Amino acid sequence: MKSQDIVILFKLVSLHAKQKMDGSAVFGDEDEALFSFRSLERYTGISKSQISRSLNRMYDVGLAKIGSDMGNPKVNKQALLEFIIYGIRFVFPAKLGELTRGIPTSVAAPVFNDELLSAGELMPVWPDAEGKEKGLAVEPLHKAVKQAIKNDDLMYDLLALTDAIRIEQVRTRKIAIEKLTKIFTQ
Repeated sequence: MKSQDIVILFKLVSLHAKQKMDGSAVFGDEDEALFSFRSLERYTGISKSQISRSLNRMYDVGLAKIGSDMGNPKVNKQALLEFIIYGIRFVFPAKLGELTRGIPTSVAAPVFNDELLSAGELMPVWPDAEGKEKGLAVEPLHKAVKQAIKNDDLMYDLLALTDAIRIEQVRTRKIAIEKLTKIFTQ
């Protein structure tokens, strides 16, 4: 398993949620098939060949399957949720690093609505020279995170909640798990 596999699975969850909200839309921008490798490449910043390999790995381990709707990949949300809750912090651990500029993640992300930050704490951020916030660096799950969250609030929420679990701050894990469970069971 590679970290990009999680990013791609999260993007599929987000695209299926978007499709559900928009009705039965099969096409994304410019009549490009929403779940095509080209579309996924544009949405995630991960190459088509890597997406293909990633999906094959996920099919093999049961985290994804070929859906009955025109063969579009579907995520096994229950299995993915279990992996995020119980395994991600061991396979892709994260630690708070040096002070830097970046994009807020974990408890500093909008999905937490300032629920857990206390006065004086430096927020966790994905390092980004164009970032508007200052905080402690957290290595993103994958280098393509900035591209993957672009114009996709659900994707941002999924990655930030996952970081709350990866960083292993006990007080945030429970809330992150509750929020992820709610997202995955909708």
